[in-house]
Amino acid sequence: MEYTTLNNGIQMPKLGLGVFRVTDLAEAEEAVYQAIQLGYRLIDTAAAYGNEQAVGRAIKRSGVDRADLFITSKLWLTENSYEGAQVGLQRSLDHLGLDYLDLYLIHQPVSDYYGAWRYLSEAYRQGKIRAIGVDNFTQQKLVDLINFTDVRPAVNMIEANVFNQREADRQAMVDYDVQMEAWSPFSAGSDNVFELPVLKQIAAAHEKSTAQIILRWLMQRDIVAIPKTVHVDRLRENLAIFDFTLSDAEMQQISALNTGNGFNLPEDAQGFQAMLDMSKQFSVD
Repeated sequence: MEYTTLNNGIQMPKLGLGVFRVTDLAEAEEAVYQAIQLGYRLIDTAAAYGNEQAVGRAIKRSGVDRADLFITSKLWLTENSYEGAQVGLQRSLDHLGLDYLDLYLIHQPVSDYYGAWRYLSEAYRQGKIRAIGVDNFTQQKLVDLINFTDVRPAVNMIEANVFNQREADRQAMVDYDVQMEAWSPFSAGSDNVFELPVLKQIAAAHEKSTAQIILRWLMQRDIVAIPKTVHVDRLRENLAIFDFTLSDAEMQQISALNTGNGFNLPEDAQGFQAMLDMSKQFSVD
């Protein structure tokens, strides 16, 4: 496993398991349990995913020392306020059966996320969270938060994959000492990503799969990745990416796949309102 050092000095694994859209709770529990047995130490969940309790059961079943795990959850946008963050964080801790989180993120940059950040900064100082960060923040929102709060975000999680490479965002995070983390590293399998000729050619040269090439490409850009899978063979495969290195030429070949298309918060009023209305339907009870 490779690790990155966050801006507060703590170590974070660069590869983990994400459980977004794993709605079958028995399946979620088993996937997390198997991942930990295989050597995964970073597990990423969220209040809005509805599977924190399953993740907590898997952690308990694993028998692995809590100090060896790096557990992330996220505050949903309906609780973006000082008081809401108090409720949301405690609920996540209760659901997971944990005394502290290694990383807690504000899931969306909407509503009173400054109020939420004030409470999370207090919880961080109290030891309830080892690091705090954000999710889906643009460069502008990230820099604004950094300049007007006294605890710098340790992580910003954004969509990043071969089609939406986010190099300008990555460089901005390097400049402001914030770790970039990628959600949807496989672009949800869209546009036949696993069958792209350039990826298959590079994979054949290294005797690896195209998925492993994608993850190695992210590792070499110093981006944390949390691919989702519930299959043990793929869990094992995704973990086997630390025994080879992509050449500069291969990295450049992959960079040519960038289209810039991906998730962004809508800028128009109607689109943004529709996104908010849809998001509020997620239950975090």
